[in-house]
Amino acid sequence: MLLKRQFAFSALLMLLVLAVGTAGYSLIEGWRLFDAFFMTVITVTTVGYGEVHKLDRAGEVFTVILLFFSLGIIFYILNTGAKAVIEGEFRNILGRRKLEKKMQNLRGHYIICGYGRMGRIISREFLANKVHYAVIEKALLPEGVPAGLLVVQGDATKDEVLKEAGIERAAGLVSVLPTDAENLYVVLTAKGLNPALTVVARAGEEGSEQKLLRAGADRVISPYHIGGLRIAHTILKPAVVDFIEFATSAGNIELQMEEINVKEGSELAGKTLHESGVGRDLGVIIVAMKSGGEMRFNPTSRSMIKAGDVLIALGDIPKLRTLEKMAGKA
Repeated sequence: MLLKRQFAFSALLMLLVLAVGTAGYSLIEGWRLFDAFFMTVITVTTVGYGEVHKLDRAGEVFTVILLFFSLGIIFYILNTGAKAVIEGEFRNILGRRKLEKKMQNLRGHYIICGYGRMGRIISREFLANKVHYAVIEKALLPEGVPAGLLVVQGDATKDEVLKEAGIERAAGLVSVLPTDAENLYVVLTAKGLNPALTVVARAGEEGSEQKLLRAGADRVISPYHIGGLRIAHTILKPAVVDFIEFATSAGNIELQMEEINVKEGSELAGKTLHESGVGRDLGVIIVAMKSGGEMRFNPTSRSMIKAGDVLIALGDIPKLRTLEKMAGKA
């Protein structure tokens, strides 16, 4: 902002010099306005074309004053321009180095390819859940970007851009680029660079889902399909939709649905749901259990918890955090 004001001030000063010079030559020498303006320009720029008309003594004195005054302004403008270039380059270099250092320190993070409307929503959810992530966006970012957001400016379909975002060290990638072709290319490239990566891609057209899955995507989301179902269910089952929205909203502080990973050596491993006391002591409801890739809904109290299982739990946030600690290594 300061540099913008300085440039604006410089422009005003230059206009003032041209106006004063034109008026001065016109009044002192009695020249036509264009002749006076031309004489002012060649004097201020010191190009040395020679006098438009013969100057008298008063005109010569005025030329000397105008020349010294204009040179001061020109030096001021050059200094402002040089300062802008040097500071801008320095900030860019410093910013790039800081970004590269942060990217190098990232491990097990997620990458969002595309920062459009959907990318911004995903970013907000990641931020609310304290997930480490970086964004790849080709276009200029909109205003209101969260402070400290790690952004790689470039094309997410290119290997070097994905590598800059730490694709080899990432845990997962979300591709929500505008076209299915771009998302397909990102999936192929990302899986080639990191086969263990969990990839979720957006599909816009019918038939694209299977192509993205064959390309290596672990999950494919069709916003139009989900949006249509959501609208229909809002009409047909409004209470159910309200409950799901209430339980899964990141901003909800009363009730939350979370997935809890049971680690090897956890105090929960080897116990039934009844023996674990999850429902009795914590008041947390286990909605489902995922074991060996199989999802079991509404497990009974005799259901055995094993290391590697994923518990889909519903409860208030402090109790869920306690359950996460219990599911971790003892």
